[in-house]
Amino acid sequence: MKQNESSRRDFLKTSGVLTAAGVGLTSGLGISRSAHAQGTDLIKIALVGCGGRGRGAVEDRLDVGDNVKLVAVADAFEGSAKGAAGAFSANEKFTGKVDLGNNENVFFGFDAYKKAIDACDQVLIATPPGFRPEHYAYAVEQGKHVFMEKPLTTDAKGFRMLMAANQVAEDKKLTVVVGLQRRHGFDYKEWVSRIHDGAIGDLSYTRVYWNNSGDIWFRGRSANESEMQYQMKNWYHFNWLCGDNICEQHIHNLDVGNWIHSKGDKLCHPVKAYGMGGLASRQMIESKKESEIFDHHFVEFVYEDGTRMFSQCRMNDPGNVWGSVSEHAHGSKGFGSACWLNFNDGRERWNYRGPGSNHFKQEHVDQSEAIRKGEAMHDGWYGATSSMIAVMGRMATYSGREISWDEVVEKGTSAFPYGKELAWDSETPTKLNADGRYDIAIPGRFDPYAGDVVASADTPRRGNRNRPQ
Repeated sequence: MKQNESSRRDFLKTSGVLTAAGVGLTSGLGISRSAHAQGTDLIKIALVGCGGRGRGAVEDRLDVGDNVKLVAVADAFEGSAKGAAGAFSANEKFTGKVDLGNNENVFFGFDAYKKAIDACDQVLIATPPGFRPEHYAYAVEQGKHVFMEKPLTTDAKGFRMLMAANQVAEDKKLTVVVGLQRRHGFDYKEWVSRIHDGAIGDLSYTRVYWNNSGDIWFRGRSANESEMQYQMKNWYHFNWLCGDNICEQHIHNLDVGNWIHSKGDKLCHPVKAYGMGGLASRQMIESKKESEIFDHHFVEFVYEDGTRMFSQCRMNDPGNVWGSVSEHAHGSKGFGSACWLNFNDGRERWNYRGPGSNHFKQEHVDQSEAIRKGEAMHDGWYGATSSMIAVMGRMATYSGREISWDEVVEKGTSAFPYGKELAWDSETPTKLNADGRYDIAIPGRFDPYAGDVVASADTPRRGNRNRPQ
């Protein structure tokens, strides 16, 4: 069932997210901001978050071929901001498309994002995911078009903030694109469309995987650096910044599965989830013990109609293991994987044979066209929802409990210091324990609604009361 305007607002109200979620957002009273500076077709862009993905996003955006110019960059780390600025300015491929004002528009520090956003028409946000809700909220409040990398949040409070910001962006008629690039691929769009049109009959379940034999990068401690500096440069290993690999990478597959289950409803989501996970092979590697995230998760998500999404993800390097990064759909009349379908009745197998597209570039092509034509494009709704599905999965594996969507959206808290001014000497939400390590969640002892902390040893056991139905 497709959500209409009324049902979306009902969802926001019942989820407690239609308000500004404590970030001072305003709807703009329906104000529609022009796509670019008055009297010109130039679109000025800014980058917030100058790591590898951020740089790649800028290159893809400048490659679109329209009249666009990079006018500002920002990063918490001074070296990252200046390094990106130098690389873009020296790239002959983008001659005439980079003007950082003799580096006057190269900003660094925790508040640098505001200065970069203020200077542009369209912002590309690729900071560590924990910062995404605040950065997105500020951008739409300022009336900017937004491209932002996934995931969009690492916790439930961030989800509530995102949904409030999504409504502001829609009221202001801003374009919002999320780096779930499969959604913009011609092949994936046709594959999912055929499933929605009934090609494999009634959907029974989906299977989604990000089982990778490679491990996550790790950067050792440097002399005289603060704990905040250490955690920021190793952001993938801390939940307040990353949300675990189920959020950071597996979200791609979870989003495709949810897209299939949605039948076009951008607010579709599972109603409950349960699963298991842990930290195994990475604990065997001495240099990789400074991390609080799991290295494997298995989650079963259950939808209101009874269909299920079976989810697996693994990020470690044990060697000699089965791996897959893929999505699969099973129905009453057939099954398939991206991007082909097999049928039970003997029909010829369908394989996508349409035009190819680079998904990473196509998302920028789509947004550029929408900006220039004044057309609606708002990935923020499903981007926030899929991000929250990943958070829901993490809470299920960390706790070992059955997690309901309504409960996690309403009661889920956050370790991220929303609304606080951060500095390199600020206290970090995640702290070293007495042994000089970071605590790891213990299923059965972890309380998913107590701010992501390890529960006490006398946490009541739930027995079989949550037996899967």
